[in-house]
Amino acid sequence: MGTERVEDHLKKELKDPYFRELYELEEQKLAIVKKIIEYRIKHKFSQNQLAKRAGVTQQHISKVESGEFSSVTTLEKILLHIGYTMKIKATLLPRKVAQEIEVSFKG
Repeated sequence: MGTERVEDHLKKELKDPYFRELYELEEQKLAIVKKIIEYRIKHKFSQNQLAKRAGVTQQHISKVESGEFSSVTTLEKILLHIGYTMKIKATLLPRKVAQEIEVSFKG
């Protein structure tokens, strides 16, 4: 049994439109997390210090930095404090992609 390189496996998985959409969402989340962590490091803030300044709990900062975005309001409070905002937009998938995703659920 041969070993498959991660890059090759990812390339194969990205052919699945559902997987690709979720992967792209994770990449967007990672970009937001990086901005928050970079801000904290630049200003030499602990999670607790940033939390107090942003009006959230340290646990919220920890969750967001771990990629858990369960509260859009909390995420927005943190981003506003560090000089960012977010735009949430539901975008209609191209018909072909939507059909491919639908087929993958039926398969």
